[in-house]
Amino acid sequence: MKLLPALLASLALVPALLPGAAFAQAYPSKPVTVVVPFGAGGGVDAAARIALPKLGERLGQTLLIENVPGASGTIGTQRVIRAKADGYTLLFAVASPINVAPLVSPGAVRYDALKELVPIAPVAVSPFVLIGRRDLPAASTAELIRLARSQPGKLTYGTDGMGTSLHVTMAMITQRAGVEILHVPYKSGPQVLTDVAGGMIDLAVVPLALAQPFVADGKVRAYGVTTRQRAAALPGTPSLAETAELAGFDVESWLGLLGPAGLDPAVTARLSKEVGTLLADPAVVKALAEGGMKPLQLSPAEFAAYLAREKKSLGEAIAAAGIRIE
Repeated sequence: MKLLPALLASLALVPALLPGAAFAQAYPSKPVTVVVPFGAGGGVDAAARIALPKLGERLGQTLLIENVPGASGTIGTQRVIRAKADGYTLLFAVASPINVAPLVSPGAVRYDALKELVPIAPVAVSPFVLIGRRDLPAASTAELIRLARSQPGKLTYGTDGMGTSLHVTMAMITQRAGVEILHVPYKSGPQVLTDVAGGMIDLAVVPLALAQPFVADGKVRAYGVTTRQRAAALPGTPSLAETAELAGFDVESWLGLLGPAGLDPAVTARLSKEVGTLLADPAVVKALAEGGMKPLQLSPAEFAAYLAREKKSLGEAIAAAGIRIE
């Protein structure tokens, strides 16, 4: 009987010896705020509202989506970087504030996202789409390139802001095609789409999810998707890579979950596991596909490596295009 007190005392030490595991089991014990660093109604917000409610169900807590737009997504991103690393403030982001803005605006964007954030899990990938106003006298990408070459600087294209993924992608297209097209930065992707449909600007590169209904209704012309393979969501739209001047062109956009640096590894693992589970849910896969996205499952370490490779390739593309914003 004398052994009983000693045994109980030793068992009491187990949670203390395994603080990460104990915290992960208890996490989350209250609602989690997920910052979407772009406005409501855009492509990133749409993907967040497909995945996050299901993730909340898996975690047994509400995930509160907080839209914090501004400065190409960097305002919301910095909010999460400064947040307490307790798992109750997370980020649902894309490349623009993570790997693009720090490269094109190093004087203004002072954070290193790959050091100050923890990659948790990607959710999906999607191509962008090059669209144009319906009355533009070019029925294909090849014809569009010839038109742009015949009147350098006369055509216009809109994006969701200076130094965003959309801006960099279009700069890569114009550089590869050897054309000069005037950039018109906007504050949001939906506004760009509306102005292309209304004939206010000539062209735009937008997320596939945003373009789909406008293409289907014949409000804009879809010239091509930015991935090498055609997108199932727009089967009649070619890949830009099918045009000789853009052969091999291949750009996709990821959407995923990150947290502040210092996040408990056990919590990171729990979140990653639950995201992987929800991405196997046929209802989630169908909803993503309807939005022009397909699931992307990677471990936290694989996601970190994916982002590091992206940063390297984007750095080379941005330097070649001479994009610099201060």
